[in-house]
Amino acid sequence: MLALAVAEAVSLLVGVSTSHWHDGTVVDHPDGSMGGVLGWLHFGKVPFLIILVIFLTAFAVSGFIIQFAASGLIGFFMPLPIAVALAFVAAVFGVRVLGGALTKVIPRDETTAVSDASLVGRVGTIVIGTARAGNPAEARVRDEHGASHYVMVEPEGPDQAFETGASVLLVRHVSGRRFQAIHNPKPELL
Repeated sequence: MLALAVAEAVSLLVGVSTSHWHDGTVVDHPDGSMGGVLGWLHFGKVPFLIILVIFLTAFAVSGFIIQFAASGLIGFFMPLPIAVALAFVAAVFGVRVLGGALTKVIPRDETTAVSDASLVGRVGTIVIGTARAGNPAEARVRDEHGASHYVMVEPEGPDQAFETGASVLLVRHVSGRRFQAIHNPKPELL
């Protein structure tokens, strides 16, 4: 624990957190039986450094409790391999219990970001310019969260044009923030 504290203090002075190094190595949702064990221990829900601190603290405290209990009950300390095994099991359960409590307290990363391709099928309004084939105009489109996105739109057909204020339906994602569109066929529904 002391070594972790020193490493974190030194890395803080340098401007890099040691927890950043560890969190990238743990998979959020691992597969298989090992993934089940890691999920049971709250890996991916609680930062790795916190899990490590909980484990080391629980291992040390349970080791002391086990040895002092043995000394009081039978008059001498337990052999080291048995005490380590019991402290390890107690530490694993400590990570399970305390990690579960921390998952309710630690804020989660949440986002309402959407991919550009998810805007296909949405209705937009031309806000700047006149869109012609090969000459896109800017359109405002709302995603499923109600956030506005400004994208470049050009007509799907070569002989079409969209004036400012026209309602269009995005039908194909070309690249980046560029889309092909058609006139909105059912403006009363959308």
